[in-house]
Amino acid sequence: MGKCGKGTGSFGLRHIKSHTICRRCGKRSFHKQKATCASCGYPASKIRKYNWSVKAIRRKTTGTGRMRYLKVVQRRAKNGFLSGQAPKNISL
Repeated sequence: MGKCGKGTGSFGLRHIKSHTICRRCGKRSFHKQKATCASCGYPASKIRKYNWSVKAIRRKTTGTGRMRYLKVVQRRAKNGFLSGQAPKNISL
């Protein structure tokens, strides 16, 4: 453990967590005392995003997740947003 200064030896004694799991982004970035997420900015309505961190934007952008709804919209756009129409008869 070493002499108890502020350095390496005293880091093993730290076991109080200031950050916990965020309910929006799922990372351990929600500061309990401030009640804000350091990663996504929850409970703010807009997602936290800064242009000085291009890599972080790339990690979080559209297309990195499941895209549950957007991939359906892309398929529908390709077919011209057909809705409630009878299929066309194709003569062979």
